Amino acid sequence: MAMNKRKLKTQTEAKANKSKRCLAPDEGFKDEDSLEDHPFSTSSLGDIGVIESITLKNFMCHQNLGPFQFGPNVNFIVGNNGSGKSAILTALIVGLGGKATMTNRGVSLKGFVKNGEGHADVTVKLRNRGMDAYKGDIYGDCIIVEQRITSDGCRLCKIKNKSGQIISNKKEELMSILDHFNIQVDNPVSILNQEMSKQFLHSKSEADKYKFFMKATLLEQMRRDYIHIKQTEEVTRDQVERQEECLKDLRQDYMLKKERYESLASLDEMTKTLEGLQRKMAWCLVREKECQIEQLKEQIEKEVDGKFEEKLLLCQSKVTQAMNKVNDIQKKLEKVREEDRSLAGEYQRLKEELKAKSKEQKGQEVVYFRAENKLKQLEKEQCLLSERIHKIRHNESQNKEVESVKRLKKMGALKKLLEKHEAQAAELNQELKDKQQALFKGREEFDKLSMEEKNIKVALEAKLKRKNQLLASRSNRLRMFGERMPELIESINKAHAQGRFTHKPIGPIGACISVKDPGLTVAVESCLRGFMKTFCCDNYRDEKVLEELMAPHFQRSSRPQIIVSRFTEKVYNVQGRGVNHPDFPSVLDTITCTSPVITNCLIDMRGIECILIIKDTAVARRVMMHNRPPRNCREAFTAEGDQVYTNRSYAPDKNVLIKYLGGDPEAEIRLVESEVENHRAQLSRFQLHLNSVKQDIQAMEDKMNSVIITCKKNQASVNQVKASISELENIEESQVEDISTLEEDAQEIQQKIDLERKNVEKTKTELDKQQEALTDVDQKFQNVRNKMEQLTDDTDQLKEDQVKGEAECSKLDQTLKILEKKARTHEENIQSIRNELTAKEEEIQEFIEKAKKICPERQSADRSTKSLDTEITRLRQKITAQEQSHGDKEKVIRDYAEAHENYRSKSNQLRDLKKFIDCLDNIMTDRQARYKTLRRSLSVRCKLYFNNFLIKLQCCGSMKFDHNNETLSISVKPPGQENDTVSDMRSLSGGERSFSTVCFILSLWEITESPFRCLDEFDVYMDMHNRRISLDLLLELSERQHLRQFVFITPQTTW
Repeated sequence: MAMNKRKLKTQTEAKANKSKRCLAPDEGFKDEDSLEDHPFSTSSLGDIGVIESITLKNFMCHQNLGPFQFGPNVNFIVGNNGSGKSAILTALIVGLGGKATMTNRGVSLKGFVKNGEGHADVTVKLRNRGMDAYKGDIYGDCIIVEQRITSDGCRLCKIKNKSGQIISNKKEELMSILDHFNIQVDNPVSILNQEMSKQFLHSKSEADKYKFFMKATLLEQMRRDYIHIKQTEEVTRDQVERQEECLKDLRQDYMLKKERYESLASLDEMTKTLEGLQRKMAWCLVREKECQIEQLKEQIEKEVDGKFEEKLLLCQSKVTQAMNKVNDIQKKLEKVREEDRSLAGEYQRLKEELKAKSKEQKGQEVVYFRAENKLKQLEKEQCLLSERIHKIRHNESQNKEVESVKRLKKMGALKKLLEKHEAQAAELNQELKDKQQALFKGREEFDKLSMEEKNIKVALEAKLKRKNQLLASRSNRLRMFGERMPELIESINKAHAQGRFTHKPIGPIGACISVKDPGLTVAVESCLRGFMKTFCCDNYRDEKVLEELMAPHFQRSSRPQIIVSRFTEKVYNVQGRGVNHPDFPSVLDTITCTSPVITNCLIDMRGIECILIIKDTAVARRVMMHNRPPRNCREAFTAEGDQVYTNRSYAPDKNVLIKYLGGDPEAEIRLVESEVENHRAQLSRFQLHLNSVKQDIQAMEDKMNSVIITCKKNQASVNQVKASISELENIEESQVEDISTLEEDAQEIQQKIDLERKNVEKTKTELDKQQEALTDVDQKFQNVRNKMEQLTDDTDQLKEDQVKGEAECSKLDQTLKILEKKARTHEENIQSIRNELTAKEEEIQEFIEKAKKICPERQSADRSTKSLDTEITRLRQKITAQEQSHGDKEKVIRDYAEAHENYRSKSNQLRDLKKFIDCLDNIMTDRQARYKTLRRSLSVRCKLYFNNFLIKLQCCGSMKFDHNNETLSISVKPPGQENDTVSDMRSLSGGERSFSTVCFILSLWEITESPFRCLDEFDVYMDMHNRRISLDLLLELSERQHLRQFVFITPQTTW
């Protein structure tokens, strides 16, 4: 571990020896008596909320850190990068209940657990002394907060007292402790981590600075609280409106109870009204019966007429007419059928004749097409023969040179072999003595040559495979990325159509990229060569499906790479982290991608926004290695494929060819063919050499048996080689093909062509004659067929008319039967109406007698029976209800009183609530005014402190707050530039800008309250002069605020 407690103690002790204003954290807790000589006594230090110690276990990349003991005032944490300084600050945020996003080191708590461990532990001990201690009788002098983070992102909290006893494990208790100590974990003034400091330092947005100020002074929290109150007020107003609707229901219930209360006195009146309605009801029934009798009489008069007899006669005449029409149609149909039978014989004869003529015409057509095809074949052979003659004449001179070169190469090899055999003859006696050693070496050389031969064969097979791949890519460019790549793409499209993918995979990447400048294609392909065959998937489920689809097409060792990255519709914004050179483009600027997914994938995996393309190699090395490299630039590629870093460069072994990004496939095919020939020649030479070595081994084995026989064989070999050389020297150049034979063949083919042309013309004439005869027969056949079709149409029409006529006859016959049945039913209906009239007349007499009993005098009926019955029923129900409730009159009165009281109480509550909302509105108006006053006061104080701190650097500057637009602009003028118009902080150096940031942070510290303040790598961009001033300001502030605890983290020494 780079930083531990011992190192921390050493740094702080060294600082304490140099400057008395610093106190070593470890010494401050080892012996309280040692603080007596310090300017501040123990009793003057902060008593609550101060960090006493922090312990980490399995946190981030550290197995065990701490415990780190902190002093009550100034603490420096010093160490190299990666030693765990920032991990302490991160652990402090997480240990006090902060979220992972607050640390700017991760998005989830599980990311803080060390790899391979099940959980991480963070322990923070806070001081809890004095009169303002939080539950001092329970927790004691200190509060211990333990946080356990599991590998699945869960958090377990334990809050212990001084003796280690668990008091609570609830988050609410921890929040109460932090509120009591006035600790805001998410406040950058309390804890300013490295990432937030860098963001603030490099931020160009005035709105971001204003947000930082508002968050640090808790004004942002106050504004959110006021907004929440306003929203709550609006919700309350809505609830009041809903309660007013409920009040209407209460009023309705109150009015109903009131009506029941007042209806007790109207019972007698309702009884009298009911009797009057009953009398009217009796005579109303009599009137209705009289109306029914009148309606029956009118119905009998209407039914007794002669309409049914007239309808019956009319229907009978229609039936007779329809039958006559059907008979006429039947006669016409028989006549048409007889004519059709007469034409059937002639139709069959013409059909047979047409079939025979058609067969003859097709046979002649086959003869014609065969003659024509034979003529075309002869012409094609004549063309090919002419091309061959021309090619032989053209290549004659070239073949001579090629044969001469081959003969010279072979003679050279034979001469070498001859020299070798002669040397073997001279050294035969020595080789006989060392036969075993020589035999071993010969076999070893044979094995080596065999291995080299095998390697050449493997390379030759690879080149042949590449050649086949390039030849296949002529028809389909995807075959450049693999022999089975088109089939894989087709499988992906089918799977996507079947819904197996959430998002269709994109690839191969090389097929989705085009280069804007063709001259930079080699550089781009050299940079992205490892990603040309790669596919992009949106999620791991799609990746598994794609792997299944790849299995039938690619072996596991040669499958294309798959990159899983969430698909987005927009390209990443790389403005802040990409290279931007005025003369040379980046790889990102050079290429055009068909999808933003491809661009984002190359940004993530290759960092193309940070790679420059520089055509000239010398210029690239000068830019990257001799001068300071451009900002955010990691490497560069040249037009020749060279790769240049800041401290080294790599050049390709041979010329780089364009394989994927739009190169010339034909050029590469020619190059591969040349390499195949070279490999074959090399393989031939190796085989000759291998055979020679094998012969040498055999010769050495023979020498072991007999030296004489070996000498004879060696001499025979020498003679044989010499004979071969002599034979090669005396060989004459081979003769080219006999062109005269080919010319005779060409003349013979031309004669055949002339004969075949005459045959084609003859067969064409015969075909035209047969075509004319076929046309005449076909015309006669068509005329007969048209006549028969016309007769068929007439027959069909007559059949249709016959069917319609028969259907009409059937329908009229059915109608006639129905009319006869209706006539009988009509007579029966008239008789039933007359019987009903007699019964009604007898019934009305009974109703009149009953009505006279109820009311002797006839009542006028101005209302219907139904309305009277409804009114009587309602009155009876009301009277019954009144009579039932009339027995408990006190209950009616009591219900009325309760409803009245409930309605009145609810009305008063709503009225008081409206007054409260109006009062709250006035209070919020006053609060808003006070909030603006406080904001103005804090901004003025922050300006004064900021200007005061800038004086330490002998700078002048200003801080301007625009509360309306929510912006904060900071302008600083370095020494000697007080009169310049440019005042942007970007004109300052990195150290001066860091010092200005420290001044701004110190100004916020002066106007805010917190028990401790943590600052991470505040001096990373400062020179020694500005750092010295910053340290003096920090220590001076710590002396003024001696009740506060300060923790400064820096990778540099504290001297």
